Amino acid sequence: MQSFDHDAPTKRVSTPPMAASAMKSSTIKTRQSIGETSPLSQSEFALPYRRSHPTAASLYASTFSPPGSRSQSPVGRPLSTRTTSGSVFGANLNNGLALAAAAGDSPGDPLNIILRAFVPHVAIYTSEDTDALLKGKGFDRGLWELLRPFGERVQGKVIVRDSNGSSRVYEDYSLHFTRFGEGIVHPEPTAAWVKSSPGSGSNGVPGRPNEPARPSGGGTIAEVEAVVDRHLTYAEESFFGAPHSPTNHGFSVDVPSPYYALYLRRLLSGLPLTPHETFAHPVACVTAISSRNQAPIETLRRLYTESSTGEKRLPNWVDGEFLRYYVLVHDEERDDITRSMSLFDQMKRNLGLHCHLLRIRGTRSLATDDDSIPLPRCEWMSAAEELEDLRESEDHEEYEDPTKYIFESDATAIRTFIREMVTQSIIPTMERHVSAWNDQVASKRRGLAGRFVGLTRRWGFGSNSRSSVSGSGSGSNYDSLGFYRSDTPEAIMRKLADYAFMLRDWKLAYSTYDILRGDFNNDKAWRYHAATNEMAALSLLIMPQNLSSKARAETIDAMFEAAHYSYLTRCSAPYGALRCLSLGLELLRLRGGSSIDDAARWGIRLLESKVLGSVGDALIKERLAVCYASKEGLGTQAWGSRRRKSALWNVLGAETWLAQSKFIQAQRCLNEARKTYSDLPTDDGIDKFSYASAFMLSIGQQLNENMESADQVEDETDDEEHETVDEESEALGGGRRRAGSLGFPGGATANLESAPLRSQMGASEEEQEDEEEDEDEEDEEDDDDEEEEEEEEEEEEEEEEDDDDEDEDSEDEDEEDEDEEEDQARKRERARTKDPSEAKDDFG
Repeated sequence: MQSFDHDAPTKRVSTPPMAASAMKSSTIKTRQSIGETSPLSQSEFALPYRRSHPTAASLYASTFSPPGSRSQSPVGRPLSTRTTSGSVFGANLNNGLALAAAAGDSPGDPLNIILRAFVPHVAIYTSEDTDALLKGKGFDRGLWELLRPFGERVQGKVIVRDSNGSSRVYEDYSLHFTRFGEGIVHPEPTAAWVKSSPGSGSNGVPGRPNEPARPSGGGTIAEVEAVVDRHLTYAEESFFGAPHSPTNHGFSVDVPSPYYALYLRRLLSGLPLTPHETFAHPVACVTAISSRNQAPIETLRRLYTESSTGEKRLPNWVDGEFLRYYVLVHDEERDDITRSMSLFDQMKRNLGLHCHLLRIRGTRSLATDDDSIPLPRCEWMSAAEELEDLRESEDHEEYEDPTKYIFESDATAIRTFIREMVTQSIIPTMERHVSAWNDQVASKRRGLAGRFVGLTRRWGFGSNSRSSVSGSGSGSNYDSLGFYRSDTPEAIMRKLADYAFMLRDWKLAYSTYDILRGDFNNDKAWRYHAATNEMAALSLLIMPQNLSSKARAETIDAMFEAAHYSYLTRCSAPYGALRCLSLGLELLRLRGGSSIDDAARWGIRLLESKVLGSVGDALIKERLAVCYASKEGLGTQAWGSRRRKSALWNVLGAETWLAQSKFIQAQRCLNEARKTYSDLPTDDGIDKFSYASAFMLSIGQQLNENMESADQVEDETDDEEHETVDEESEALGGGRRRAGSLGFPGGATANLESAPLRSQMGASEEEQEDEEEDEDEEDEEDDDDEEEEEEEEEEEEEEEEDDDDEDEDSEDEDEEDEDEEEDQARKRERARTKDPSEAKDDFG
């Protein structure tokens, strides 16, 4: 049996080089030992362009390098210290003080992804002239497409005050821009007669069927899996199409795989506009007109009426008292700034101080312009949107690079506009709402008096007329259409808790969620109940508070269990169950200590629920391996660590990736498992387990076979391409082989050295000298070949003579052996014929 601790077979290097490295070498295949291969978590791929569509490489930029890398910063990323330490067996309390610290320094960190997902949403509603102006700049989807990338990180520091009046400073605050009225998911009615009604809309208009598993805008779990699968496939194709070189990155539990970070981002991107949670409800609405408008004030009033009471109004379970922010878009190149300033002053007098004059250039910016900069690709687009872009790049042969460019002056103006809107309008408005709702609504439900009010509502005392007519039970405000109206105490408190979460006031958010859990349970509003339990558990885990094992079992586990059961069994919402347990796994892992075992338990529960696809199943197995590897042990023997379990989940992850033909990821998991087993003491290794050793050996053999076959196919393709290049160069008569570029970013020919050109007059003479030198070298080689043949013939004659002598000696030795055998046979016959009485005993 082959050992997997020290004598494992060598493996291919699993990381392609940087894009600007050099050309493909199809004859040399570099292989590397296990200790040099990169493990699973540091999946750093610097991928070249895809051959069929070179311009589509920008679509896969999010997995070129780990999300935590900061290539443009001269200062490297500091070591993560947020995973708290404690007793391995849970004797000491887990400290959560450092959980939210420095989260903005690691964009791919799961906690940072959570903080950037649940942020204020700002709707965009523009006039026709504004859309025409932006379309002339190359943005077909209007102002929303231009502003969206800049909202993902607000420039400068943002100061937020919590419910106690203390101020906190954040440098990583962000917001999401959405198009007004999109992504609405209507609730499912609770009454049978409402379900059968064809025109029962929640806002008085014909309703659309409920799709509980759709996050927003047509996004599903299947679409999230499809996006990540395409990124993985692109990495596989690029790996076998590029030379291999070793990597210097080791195993790290702090930096997740770029594919897992992409999976979480797409899972949390484009949150739906639903009644059971208000994160996607607009905190503000940007109403914009351009300086080309001939009736600006009348247009603004028309847009306001359409968005509040007209056809574009939101459902009645959305609070319509959100902030109205008015923007005048001025064209610097075609319109008069004096007229725009006068109009802007008129807007402030009639509409209030929440106004802004955005000055941009109306022409399209090109990459060749001096002051143009590329517009960053939005990281928080929905899975359906990215999947559509990827399919378009695959279906169209002449696919153009989707990267857009803007003038640097426009980018500065947009950053200033967003910072001013966030710091002077959005944050203060949210703080005022939180203070008012907390004093007027939530405070009445806290304490002994609040508990008494809850009991009276539960048993039907003090019910109002609305609840008695539309509620599902006595004393309930839950409408038979499946939602709470925006003016009910439950809806206001849910919005209060979500606002507190977005402002990072974890204590207020948890206390409000905790009150609502019982109310929704009594009203049997199961989707509200599941979402509230989920956010209560997440708020408690992010909160800087020590949690013992008993406290986690009584609170965290109970909340996750209630949320998971309600999402799956009562609501048939697999998306909610996946989001709940995946985020809970990551936050429990960050707390360290005995919380890591709880995180792994919920991860296994997620695998058993069968809500994941094939890609998600493999990614969660990788995270379970990382989760167990992050648990530190005590002493030199690391008592209490989970290294063997980490290796086990790496092996299972390799098996899952191999079944999907994702050989790079399978190899990383298998190499990390081998490395973990080799670091263990000899007695604790895997050699004594024959079935496990054979299982790992079979996976390794399958990997080698599949990767070698893929290399052979790639070599044949490269040979055909090189032959085509040679024929073309011969037809041109240049005599020099043409080096074709693989389409790497920045140009792969930038590192190629060129020899000085020769003059035409001296070219013929140099060619003649080269031919004479070649003839002399051939004559010398022929003489050397004749001498070598003569020497070989003499050596063969000597070897034949030696063989003859050895044969004669062997014959003599055979004759002597035969004589000895005959003498021994005669002695045996004499012994048999001898009289036994003549024999002597041993004592004489």
